[in-house]
Parts: sequence; structure tokens; C-alpha cells
Amino acid sequence: MALGKHEDRSGEFWIATADLAKSEGHPFYQRLNEVLRGAEFDRYVEGLCAPYYSDGVGRPGIPPGVYFRMLLVGYFEGIGSQRGIAWRANDSLSVREFLGLRLTERGADHSSMTVIRKRLPFRVHEQVFEKVLSMAREAGLVRGKRIAVDSTTLEANAAMRGIVRRASGEDWKAYVKRLAKEAGIEDPTDEDLRKFDRKRKKKVSNEDWESPTDPESRIMKMKDGRTRLGYKAEHAVDLDTEVILSSAIQSGDQGDADSMVGRVIEAQVNMVRAGSDASIREVTADKGYHKAEGLAACEHFRLRTYVPERKARGRRRWKGKPASFQAAVYGNGRRTLGAYGRRLQRLRSEKIERSFAHLYETGGGRRVWIRGVEEACKRNVIHAAAHNLGLIMRKRFGVGTPRVLQGAAALIYVLFSTVSSILRRCFSVFTRNRFSRAFSLVRKTAAAYRKRVVVYAGSRREAAFFNRLIGQHPNDTSLCTPPSLYIYHCFPIG
Repeated sequence: MALGKHEDRSGEFWIATADLAKSEGHPFYQRLNEVLRGAEFDRYVEGLCAPYYSDGVGRPGIPPGVYFRMLLVGYFEGIGSQRGIAWRANDSLSVREFLGLRLTERGADHSSMTVIRKRLPFRVHEQVFEKVLSMAREAGLVRGKRIAVDSTTLEANAAMRGIVRRASGEDWKAYVKRLAKEAGIEDPTDEDLRKFDRKRKKKVSNEDWESPTDPESRIMKMKDGRTRLGYKAEHAVDLDTEVILSSAIQSGDQGDADSMVGRVIEAQVNMVRAGSDASIREVTADKGYHKAEGLAACEHFRLRTYVPERKARGRRRWKGKPASFQAAVYGNGRRTLGAYGRRLQRLRSEKIERSFAHLYETGGGRRVWIRGVEEACKRNVIHAAAHNLGLIMRKRFGVGTPRVLQGAAALIYVLFSTVSSILRRCFSVFTRNRFSRAFSLVRKTAAAYRKRVVVYAGSRREAAFFNRLIGQHPNDTSLCTPPSLYIYHCFPIG
């Protein structure tokens, strides 16, 4: 074979269709398209989006099915920004096939995605989520009896160094310079300002400061301890199937305890709209959601709560408060300390944290590149729908993400190792039954010669088994030598 050399080639003017590059397709995206076609996804979303377009005016825009598929690609590929999604759609032949784009057709630009997102209201994105939830119900993945509620922090697309005062519009440097002049420092330099700023007591509150680029973001502490501008994402997850029943992005300064009841009600409404007859009976959350008003509201809706209580000094005082508050708090405490309540807490920490990892770590949603709560909610609710689609795919085909198939060799190795391990165990049991009679003869021989017996065994456990057969102490493995696999020899020591 001759050595091939790279040469700069001029593009051909005419290219035959048969000579065009063709994608073999990604198995995951092919199966996902089968699921979407079976549910008539494209016809459904086109009907939802039709009132927001003008018939016969202007050139046809991007089909709604392609727009929502691009958002699904962002979740499955772990791409957070719209620019990255648009680049991936134009670069990958398998993704282009999933989107239904011809080779001569250019994919949607990131600016086109922004125009479509702003054109379509949040209710349309929410209805797409409900459509996927109904598909999950048909697949038997919506139980709805036990749910967990929890929240996490998301970083906004805004910088702390750009915040300004709400009252005066001053940035940080102008604000510190004014304070230095009021403290008696005339015409302070940058070095003087830094020294003065280090010495004074700092307090940055959302009541006094805001971001001019993203006014709806709030100053908050992230999970890693950093202080950043961000939002709060909250999920309601089915504890039996891990399906997300409700997902929302809220202002970062809103407390957890104030939103629990609303999240549970929204989860119930979504299940009803998805055609489910299930009703929520039990709700579990972490100690941040413990509040007497919220627990009493859950009791009013006949919900059993399992929310651990914060450590408090002294006893609670119920004077001047409704009796329902006290009954709800004490009933919740009794249930939480029980064995079933502890088991629900373990399930909560496992299931709902996994949904956070899928959406905001591997799904690329930890940083919100879109500004504004409503606009961020549109992207977030489609990511939640993609998570539920992954669960449907996992149940039907055994694979929930396209990246799982990238390690097909490792998957085959794990399957081979599992099967071989099962076969070895079965062969081990067969070998024990086969040689049990032989060892009765060995035991008689050892007793006749009054000698100890050397046993070749496959493990310490098997050595103890054979020691019991020949009358030695089960833990006496000093006479057991490393064997060939499951080949046993016994003979008396002369």
C-alpha cells in the first residue's frame, strides 16, 4: 500500500448525489425519532405553535419539531449554550439526521433559536413537557403517589463586578469612592480605595444591589460556597420512577419553604393534564422546607409530609398561632422519625439529586446562558422533558442517553464479566454437590490414617466448606494452597 499524502484540493463544481457523505445514524437518536413519531410529536407541536405564526406571510420559519429537537440535543449532548447547539447541529451528520435536515439544508442559527423562543410563550413549552409526561404515563412511568421536592442553585449569565446600586445606579467603585470621601479621604487613588474597601464592613444585599444585564438574577451563595448572581431551580420527582413531575426556575432569594406547596400542586396539575388518575399522597423534602404554614397547608390538602425539622433552641411556642400549625408540625415529626420516614429520606437524596446531576451537570444546565426567569424556564422545562424521554428510552431500549453507546465495548465487557461470574458460581455449586460424596470417603481416609488433609480450594469460603466436610475447623485455611480454578485435590499428609 502506497503512502497517502494530504494535498489542498479545490472544490468540485458539480457533485453527484450518490457521492455525498451519508451518516450511518446514531442508534439512540434513531430510536428516539421512532418514539416521537409514534406519539405524533411533530404534528402536536405544530398545532401548538400555529397561532403564533402568520399563514402565507413571509418565508417559512424553522419547523417547531426541529426547534424542540435542538433543545433535546442540548440536553443529551451536554451543551449549555444555543451557539453550541447550533454548531453541533451543523457539524454532526447523525444529529442532522435526527433533526430531519437534508445535506443541502443549513441548520438553524443560534439567533433563529432566540427569535423562536421569544415568539413562543412559556405555556407552549409547558404543554410540550405535558405531552412527554403523557408518553411516560403510557409507558407506565408515572405513579404519582410519593414525590420528593428539592432545589439547587444555578449560575446566571451576569458578573458580580457589574452590579450597581438600585437607588443611585452607582457601580461598586463609584460607591466605595463616595464612602471614602464621606470618611474624610480627599481625592482617593485606586490603592486608597482598595485599602479602604478591605477595612470596612461589607454587606451586599439584593435590596440595594442589582445586575444591569440581568435584573431578575439575585446575589446568592452557590453550592460550592462562591457568591454569585444566580437563580434557584426546583424539582418535584416521582420517587418510584424518577420521572420529573414539575420543574421551575425561580428567583434566587425566594425561600424553599414558601414554594413547596405550589410545587406539589403544579405536579398534581401536570399529572392530570397528562391523563393520569393518580393523586399525590406523600411528600418528602429536606429540612429547608420545614415551616409550620407549609406543613399545615399540606395537611389541608390531605398530604402526608416527611420533612425533617431544623435544630432549634428550646421549645416551640404556639401561643397566638392556629391549632392546625401545631398538629401539622407534631404529626410531621412523628412520621419523619419513623422507619418509613427515614427510608423516604434516603430515597429523596438518591432520586432527586440524580435528576439535578442529569439536568445541570451532564445536561449542561448549571449555568443559565439565557437572561430572565421566564426565558430560563422555557429552556429548563424542555430539559426536564428530555430527562423524562431518557427514562422512556431506558425502559424500552435499555439506553437512556446517546453517550452510553459510546462505551459499547466497555458495556460488552461488563456483560461478559457478569455472565461469566454467574456461570462460575453455578459451576461452583455443581462441583460442591458432585464432590460431596467423594469427600465422605476422604474424611474416612483421613480418620483411618489420622492425618490432616491438604485442600486445594478456589477461595477462603470454599476452603471453609471443604474443611467442614473433612472434619477440620472451618477457619483453618493454613493448609489451603492457591489452586487452579475450581479444581480440587485432597490427599493425606504423610
